[in-house]
Amino acid sequence: MINNIDSTGGGPCTASMQGGGSGKGTGNPPTLRKVMVVAEPNRESVVALQYALSHVLFEQDELILLHVENQNPSWKYTFSTFLKRPSVGSSSSSSSSNMGSSEGGGSCGAVPVDVDFLEEMKSACKVAHPKVRVRVERVEMEGKDKANTILYQSHQLGIDVIVIGQRRSLSTAILGNKRPLRGTKVVDTAEYLIENSKCTCVAVQKKGQNAGFLLNTKTHRNFWLLA
Repeated sequence: MINNIDSTGGGPCTASMQGGGSGKGTGNPPTLRKVMVVAEPNRESVVALQYALSHVLFEQDELILLHVENQNPSWKYTFSTFLKRPSVGSSSSSSSSNMGSSEGGGSCGAVPVDVDFLEEMKSACKVAHPKVRVRVERVEMEGKDKANTILYQSHQLGIDVIVIGQRRSLSTAILGNKRPLRGTKVVDTAEYLIENSKCTCVAVQKKGQNAGFLLNTKTHRNFWLLA
């Protein structure tokens, strides 16, 4: 079942439900949170970052872009669609929507060029939220699988919210990370983080340019946040 709600009504991982906020009208100082976006050179990470910029972050927060590298150094990448679409929303400025400009079809493909995709992501974040502190963390798996590497880093860095892009097949959507294959479990990274992270983890999908976000957390499944 898909639950619908518009962008003004809150949601499982909108900023208003993460314990943060500006503190206005409460007499309390703003709460600093650490928000981690799992950064990869693909469309899913673009969507995750777009969601974080438009619905999760406050200006006092710190944003950490975490990239998990294989043992072999990866190429450098770029998102060819960064900073090309006009602004949507008052807080996220142009870049939060620019990063999803290829959502309606095709891939945001990884292209080996001289520009680091993480630096492009960081630059886009600074355009969208100039006051938010943004830093990049690159780590190697070092024998761990990707999901456990991310989980370990979230503990080490004291993360409050993890945002990760998710590509889900029908079987994964139904069975989550419990689909057996030759006596083993095929682990979906996002599902594993949702189930095992001590902090809030939201997996984000976007089906179309103006279709909003499909969110999954430990307490909300197939939650549709309209744009």
